[in-house]
Amino acid sequence: MKREIKEQTEEKAEPAAEAHPPRKGRRVAVVVGGSSGIGRETALKLHAKSYTVINLSRTPFKGERILSRTADAAQEGELEKAIAEIGEEYGGIDLLIYSAGFSMAAPLEHAKSGDYRYLFEVNYFGAIEAIKAAAPYLKKREGRAILVGSMGGDFPIPYDGFYSSSKAALSMLAREADMELRRQGVRVLALLPGGTSTDFTYSRKVYNAEESKGYTSSVKKASAALANMEQGGMTPSLVADSIIRLTQKRNPPTVSAAGGKNNFLRLAGRMLPERVTDWFVRKKFNQK
Repeated sequence: MKREIKEQTEEKAEPAAEAHPPRKGRRVAVVVGGSSGIGRETALKLHAKSYTVINLSRTPFKGERILSRTADAAQEGELEKAIAEIGEEYGGIDLLIYSAGFSMAAPLEHAKSGDYRYLFEVNYFGAIEAIKAAAPYLKKREGRAILVGSMGGDFPIPYDGFYSSSKAALSMLAREADMELRRQGVRVLALLPGGTSTDFTYSRKVYNAEESKGYTSSVKKASAALANMEQGGMTPSLVADSIIRLTQKRNPPTVSAAGGKNNFLRLAGRMLPERVTDWFVRKKFNQK
């Protein structure tokens, strides 16, 4: 079913780079959602490390260094088809990065079914489809799949609860998939960035006064606080560096945060009672 909302990994379209034959011994990386933000920075860093990098998104990668193929994470079967074609063409896949994402600021009571179902299609179900499709080709190279999650999966984000829920599910998906595939030489990992300064902030769907109804003021306060946290947070390049380190570690943790501060927050969140962490979150996002 076609959907009206655009993926937040999009940029303006330009002609895709022509596919080229794989070089002997060159590692192959597939980046889902690599046309902007964290995915784009990761693709560029992998290219600099001599990977053949193929971006899968609704719009091509800007520039000639990264190959692009059109695939919509929200449309069933598109990722499966594209990843299988890449796996067959290159004889395997060394690395899968899932960085597609969508976010919405909306009160639960008035959230539209089409919006939150689309969010889960992009953030979660697309990741399942990508792992399923890539698994046979990752096995050939004893490769890795890295899912870009969020600290929002550990801590609730007021009025962005669908996003937090999808990212929490993504972390659990990585843990379970890693248990299944590790015996066959494949690792599945999740990396959780905190606030990151990208255009993702400005692509968030924020419900207006008519849509939010009695929650308008609270939605505005929470979404503004979230935007400030993101734009004052990590650069996408630093998050991409964390992803690169996960590709190089001999025995990486299945789920980890990007940066020492976020790893400390994850640890603190597990040690403190939930009512305490929830109080801090409410204060952070200007909620009573």
